[in-house]
Amino acid sequence: MTQKFTLKVDGHTHTVDVEPDMPLLYALRDDLGMRSPHFGCGLAQCGACTVHIDGQAVRSCVVPTSAAAGHEVVTLQGLGTPEKPHPIQQAYIDEQVPQCGYCIHGWMMTAAAFLKTNKNPTDAQIRTAMAGLKCRCGTHMAIIRAVKRAAKAMA
Repeated sequence: MTQKFTLKVDGHTHTVDVEPDMPLLYALRDDLGMRSPHFGCGLAQCGACTVHIDGQAVRSCVVPTSAAAGHEVVTLQGLGTPEKPHPIQQAYIDEQVPQCGYCIHGWMMTAAAFLKTNKNPTDAQIRTAMAGLKCRCGTHMAIIRAVKRAAKAMA
């Protein structure tokens, strides 16, 4: 049986009428028409669906919509704008990280949450924070450079 839930996504309030256990990812994409985040594995293993809930990076494919109601949800679209990108978004541009771009949501959203608590990360800390994210294009070294660049910009 469906229920109505109020979601605050990227600063805007929306009401969705969905099954309580439906993944937040489906509500964002199917009910709100968002194209960020991406569907990847559906098992919280790849990270393409990563969003922030109250500032924490989570895999939206396994978070029930009911659990997100009443919390602040931020997608990559809400992290920054083309006119004023978040430092991690600008660093990805500057380091020319994206190749296919499918996984980029998970990497950027995870890095943005990580950089809130670690202002001067080492390569090893970045690798640990990003463990479990998948990029088939092999841009891992560029990603590390981008996270370090963003950390400097945020300092």
